[in-house]
Amino acid sequence: MIKEAIRSPLGVLALLSAAAFPAALLSSGASAQPVPDAFTVVESGKRFDTLQEAVNAIGQGRGTIRIAPGTYRQCAVQEGGVIVYEAPEPGSVTFTARSCEGKAAFVLRGIGAEVRGITFSNIRVSDGNGAGIRLEKGALNVAYARFENSQQGILTADDPASRIYITRSTFTGLGTCENSAGCAHSIYIGNYGSLTVRESRFERGMGGHYVKARSREVRIENNSFDDANGKATNYMIDLPAGSIGRIAANWFVQGRDKENYSAFIALGAEELLHPSDGLEVANNEARFVPGLSRSSVFLADWTGSRVVMQGNQIAGGIKQYEQR
Repeated sequence: MIKEAIRSPLGVLALLSAAAFPAALLSSGASAQPVPDAFTVVESGKRFDTLQEAVNAIGQGRGTIRIAPGTYRQCAVQEGGVIVYEAPEPGSVTFTARSCEGKAAFVLRGIGAEVRGITFSNIRVSDGNGAGIRLEKGALNVAYARFENSQQGILTADDPASRIYITRSTFTGLGTCENSAGCAHSIYIGNYGSLTVRESRFERGMGGHYVKARSREVRIENNSFDDANGKATNYMIDLPAGSIGRIAANWFVQGRDKENYSAFIALGAEELLHPSDGLEVANNEARFVPGLSRSSVFLADWTGSRVVMQGNQIAGGIKQYEQR
C-alpha cells in the first residue's frame, strides 16, 4: 500500500558529482535549537546558527553547507537551488528527533541535493512516514550516510525526469507497518527516472521492505541485505511497478521474524508503470539465517517479463524464479 500521497512536478538537474524518543521531543515545526556558527556556506564563508538559515542564504543558487561536528535537533526545508550538505567526516554529524512539516529532517524540493556523511536518527511523525530525507522534487546524491531507528530512511514523491544515487550508506532499524495508512520502508522511492544503490548495508528492518521503488530503472549492486535481526519484515527488494536495469552482486540473508517470507525480490506486484523486459538479476547470493528451514522464492515475478537471471548462488529451500 502506498503511504506517500505527494505528487510533485517534474524536476530538471545538472547535479554535482557524485529507540524512539519521548513524544515531547518530537516536533513537526521548523523551530530549532541554535548552535552558534555551526553551519558554514562554503562559497561565501558566512556562518549561521541554524541549518534553515544556511539553506535560505543559498536560496535558488548553488552552494555547499559544511556542518560542524555535533548532534542537532534541527530540520530544514530546501525550496530551490542545488545544495550539498556535508559533514567534515562521516558520522560526525547527526540530525535527530526533529522533523519539518511533519515529514523529515531534510525536506528537499529544489533542483537537486547531495548529502555526505550525515546520520539521521529517531525521526518519527504522526502519520508513520517520518524520514531522514523526504525528497519531493529534483535529484539526490547520498554518500557515507546513516539512517537509523526511524520510521523511514528516505521517502520520495514522483519525479520521472530525475534520478537518485545512493552509495556507501547504512540503513538500520527502519520501517514499520503499525499505522493504518500502510507500511513504511527503509527506502521508499516513487516514480523516479532511475535509482542507483551501491555498496550500502540494509539491516535490522522493523517492518515493510528494505528497498521499495517505482523507478523506471534500477541499479542495485554490491549491497548487503542482512535480515537476521529483522522484525516483521517483508521483501528485501520490491519493484511493484516494474523496472529495467540490474540487480547484481548483492548478499541477502532472510531472517526468522517475517511478516512475509514468500520472496526475497518482488517484481510487478502492483500497478505496472514500466516494462521489465531485460531486467538483469545476476551474481547475487541468497540464503536463510543458520538453522532456519522454510521455502521461499528468490525472484517472484508478476509481470511475465523476459528477466535475465544468471550466476546467482541460491541456498537450499529457495526457488530461483517463480512467475505469479
